[in-house]
Amino acid sequence: MSLDKDRLDELFDAHRFHDAIEIDSTEPIDRLLEELRMMVRIRKAEEKIGDMVAEGRVKCPCHLAIGQEAIPVGISRYLRSSDRVFGTHRSHGHFLALGAPVETLFAEVLGKATGCSKGMGGSMHLFDQGRGFVGSVPIVSATISLSVGAALAATFDRPTRDNLDLGLCYFGDGATEEGAFHESLNFAANFKLPVLFVCENNLFSSHLHIRERQPADRTSRFAEANKIAVRLVEGNDLVAVARASEQLIGSIRRGEGPAYLEVITYRWRGHVGPREDIDVGLQRKDDLSLWKKRDPVDRLVRGLARVGALSDRAFQMILTEVQREIDEAWMRADQAPYPESSSLLEMVYQEVD
Repeated sequence: MSLDKDRLDELFDAHRFHDAIEIDSTEPIDRLLEELRMMVRIRKAEEKIGDMVAEGRVKCPCHLAIGQEAIPVGISRYLRSSDRVFGTHRSHGHFLALGAPVETLFAEVLGKATGCSKGMGGSMHLFDQGRGFVGSVPIVSATISLSVGAALAATFDRPTRDNLDLGLCYFGDGATEEGAFHESLNFAANFKLPVLFVCENNLFSSHLHIRERQPADRTSRFAEANKIAVRLVEGNDLVAVARASEQLIGSIRRGEGPAYLEVITYRWRGHVGPREDIDVGLQRKDDLSLWKKRDPVDRLVRGLARVGALSDRAFQMILTEVQREIDEAWMRADQAPYPESSSLLEMVYQEVD
């Protein structure tokens, strides 16, 4: 694809990329079907959270990534539990794509003791170290430098720099306007650290379009300035995301240094909460319906159907089964106990031997 050096006119064109995803003979169908189920699971989990926010059942702020499901699913295909993955304020999908139980996410947003952070963190402070999700925080760009530190630690764990574990940070285009982002790129490049920077460029930082904030909209130009390997892909295409991830993660594990994956996408809901925020800027009002035609779930379904791997009936069965899973997970989370007040200080410090 031919792109201007610093602009993303084709990838940002809401009229483009509505077709079914291209699936060739090299793609294992069984894996794609499982990843479709994961994308549906993430979508329905976030829709449930959005509904419960609207009903007043969930009190904590919840930032939804509906429409962006292909990104964490495609990347997580090549991650392992010994990697260190860091999220943001919009990390439900990052958390679930690693295999974390939906019930622990629901319990956390409800403030229950069975939540992934013991009910102490809410939507923006998720944690599952056993699956490699080291944490998410709401401070913009805060986890970028932490992922670089985790990558440095990984080089101490395996000093031969072969088959390295990696640090990975997800962040939005708004984070590229923070100083910590630029310092992290520079440090990682200079020390050739095993870290993957993943920019989910969804055009908006809160309510402001990137072309109103930056002189150029391709954030990967910052990585190129630090001589970091870059891949730029259409983020609503699961296959494209997975292929780019395989290449970059493979090079990182071989000790070839950091890499930067910029994935172009669009969130269907507003900055925070369940509203679509179509009243925030004329461009969002005009573009949202078109971006919904880039639906990563629907495009994968149509791609699988075209190669004879998925019937309408089979897809409806996936929807039914996942919806049952979501409803049962919510019921268990809703019935779980709240933390004891005496446990509050137990979460402040960690005991070490």
